Amino acid sequence: MAEKRVTVDSKEYDLDDPFFLIATQNPVDHEGTFPLPEAQLDRFLIRLSLGYPTAKEEADLLDRIHLEHPIDRIEPVTDSAEIIQCRNRVRGVYVDPLVRSYIVDLVRATRENTEVALGGSPRASISLYRTAQAYAAIRGYDYILPDDVKRMAPYVLPHRIIIRPESRIRGIQSEDIVEQVLQQVSVPIIGSDGGPG
Repeated sequence: MAEKRVTVDSKEYDLDDPFFLIATQNPVDHEGTFPLPEAQLDRFLIRLSLGYPTAKEEADLLDRIHLEHPIDRIEPVTDSAEIIQCRNRVRGVYVDPLVRSYIVDLVRATRENTEVALGGSPRASISLYRTAQAYAAIRGYDYILPDDVKRMAPYVLPHRIIIRPESRIRGIQSEDIVEQVLQQVSVPIIGSDGGPG
C-alpha cells in the first residue's frame, strides 16, 4: 500500500492518487485466508469493528433491500480532485508542539508497557497525528486538541500492539493497553486557539 502499487498475477499496477483500500475480515471463517503479519497490519491507518446491527437497524436493512439492493443506486459524491483538496486542508491543520509530544508519549507508552511484546511503531505516531488532524478538520477546526488525539487512539493503535502471550492468557487485549496509556500519559493543556493554555 505504501508503495502505491498492487500486484495481480505477477503484474504490477500503479495506483492513482488518491487511492483508498478497505479490507474486511470475518472472524468466523478463516479457511483459505491467513492473518496478516504485524508489519502489514501496521500499514492500515485505522481498524474498526462493526459488530452486529441493532434489531431496528437490521429491520431497516430488510426494508431497504425489499425491492432492490441500495448498492445498485450508489452514485459518486465527490471526485479525486476534491479528495486531494480535502487531504491538503487536513495537512494544514495546526499541531501544537505540546500535542505532537503528547502523540509521541502515547505511542512510546505502548512500547514501554510490561504487558506488551511489541508496541506502536513510528507509523503509529504518524497515523495518530494524521487522523487527529482529519478529525479536527471534520469538526471545523484548524488546530488539534488533545481530545482529538484521544478520540482517534482506539482506532489507530490497538492493531499495532502485540500483547505478550502470558498477558493474553490473562485476558489482556491491545484495547486495554490503549485505555491504560490514555489514562496514564499526562494530557497537555491547550488554549482555545490550539496553542499552549
